[in-house]
Amino acid sequence: MKVLVVDDDVVSRMVLMHLIDSCGVHDIVEAEDGAAAWEQLEGGLRPTLCFCDLRMPRLSGMELLQKVRADSALDAMPLVLVSSANDQDTVRDAVRAGAAGYIVKPFQQEQVRQHLDACFAAGGTPPAEAPGLTLQRLGVDAERLLAYLAGFQEQAAASASHIEALLARGEPSQARQQIERLHLGCTTLGLHGAADALVAVLQAPALDDAALQSALATLARSAAWQVRLLTYTGKS
Repeated sequence: MKVLVVDDDVVSRMVLMHLIDSCGVHDIVEAEDGAAAWEQLEGGLRPTLCFCDLRMPRLSGMELLQKVRADSALDAMPLVLVSSANDQDTVRDAVRAGAAGYIVKPFQQEQVRQHLDACFAAGGTPPAEAPGLTLQRLGVDAERLLAYLAGFQEQAAASASHIEALLARGEPSQARQQIERLHLGCTTLGLHGAADALVAVLQAPALDDAALQSALATLARSAAWQVRLLTYTGKS
């Protein structure tokens, strides 16, 4: 899960990034204002969620929100506006413009966590084994399982690029081997929903790029969700 944080105030930006990181989401991209954020989005950045300050120079949060909602490639991205203003008119305007939420400074971790959790739920977080069962099955503690999940997330990210390169070179059998390795990792770590999605990709007569990308996104959400469960409940 990638989160974009946009704020021209360095302290506010760093505080919000820290709160997001402490919620178990570590893939965070920052932008110093709305214009810088729009440049990144136009360049192909596709965050799962964006937290954006309302009042900024060059391009305000409301103006960035309007650009995002007018772009078919970005309009599904949830954008949460952040501001010290809490009057009803400002909040109403933000909601009418298509904001996914509104957070009033100073930040509260629970507010941040609620938006992250809502984003996971909206993304259809797939079924996975309860972390406590995974710990028992593998005979490891929570710290070790977190290390396994972190390593697997890195492996999956690297494999995605490798698989794409193999398919571009016309080497589907080698690409399938990479997908099979990911499937084995999902099975080992109890990421059943992601494992099922990868099986569907492997069972198709030919590798379908859209199905593969969807399965890889499912894998990323599953792993990130398990990390969050372990971080906050230890063994839920």
